[in-house]
Amino acid sequence: MRLQRMLGHIPALVYPQPRSVLVVGCGAGVTASSFVVHPGVERIVICELEPLIPQVVATYFEVENHFVIKDRRVEVVYDDARHYILTTKENFDVITSDPIHPWVKGAAVLYTREYFELCKKRLKPGGVITQWVPLYESNAEAVKSEVATFFEVFPEGSVWGNDQGGYGYDTVLLGQVGPLQINVDELVARLKREDHRAVVNSLSDVGLGSAFDLLSTYAAGAGDLRPWLADAQINRDRNLRLQYLAGMAASDYSEGAIFREILSHRKYPKQVFGASATTTEELKKRLPQKSPTSP
Repeated sequence: MRLQRMLGHIPALVYPQPRSVLVVGCGAGVTASSFVVHPGVERIVICELEPLIPQVVATYFEVENHFVIKDRRVEVVYDDARHYILTTKENFDVITSDPIHPWVKGAAVLYTREYFELCKKRLKPGGVITQWVPLYESNAEAVKSEVATFFEVFPEGSVWGNDQGGYGYDTVLLGQVGPLQINVDELVARLKREDHRAVVNSLSDVGLGSAFDLLSTYAAGAGDLRPWLADAQINRDRNLRLQYLAGMAASDYSEGAIFREILSHRKYPKQVFGASATTTEELKKRLPQKSPTSP
């Protein structure tokens, strides 16, 4: 639940006021529903390959997904995501992609450089994209391939961690057209407004009830991770090596170690977090430059 909410709320809050959103994959509908509570959002397109998922599965989670399938702003498109993004003429403020694990047959095509390039073309100026990358049932080589491939297309992207008590099992990759700059003081003020009460409630449900809680999930920037990714293999349509690489690690339990490796490269993102001196000090407390190496 926490990961799915992060996939929606992070891009919706770092983008000044998103109006149009594309969600790749419906699942329980929680990621898509994260956008429902944002007052400026006018259109949400959910692209789903299997019709039974929105029609049946999402109905079991209507409390958690805010009845997203019945929301008047939502259009469900039944299509392969690659085909839809290639052929649609619509551009979006936000694209969020939460496909199934890359070792599942066929899923690796949603982690390739060509796929991310298609998504980038469908973003409006200043638009943002989030991508799920699992650390569980995987290994460092597979994760490096996924992250490096994303950063090939979004070279000023970043990694945000879904961890509990220092253990990380999922990450959210955030990319954008151009440098990312977050006005933290404005974000703090926005979350105090009455029209964002539902947003705060949605975040509080998963332990991220303040701007500081949410921003403290920042794990590392693309520049920080350049040495770690030096030996990474780029996932391309023509080889899909990732599908087999991830599959061979399906029984691994190295997610905690992988996340600590990522955090060990983190530096405070002063170019990303624009804030007053007081706010900056609070963020630095929550984002130490070097993460502890202990489990």
